[in-house]
Amino acid sequence: MYQAIEPHNRSSSLDKIMKIVPQLSQTERLELIAYLAEQARETAVSEPSPKYQWQDLAGVAPDLLAGQDAQEWVNQVRTDEWDRHVP
Repeated sequence: MYQAIEPHNRSSSLDKIMKIVPQLSQTERLELIAYLAEQARETAVSEPSPKYQWQDLAGVAPDLLAGQDAQEWVNQVRTDEWDRHVP
């Protein structure tokens, strides 16, 4: 949804454009929208690529589970949490 910028926060260039827009035909307005969308797309900041890949984490925490099966570890953690919260 369009959210107007307060007039005192707009640049004079934007003010001029906004005064001209009502005078444009529908085709000209659509052309302006397409132009602005293209400009925004070209100047958009792209998402930075992740610093690490999942494969980079292999072996980072050897013996984390001390030989315990991962599902057993999860079950144990849940049981421990439950026991701490149940009076």
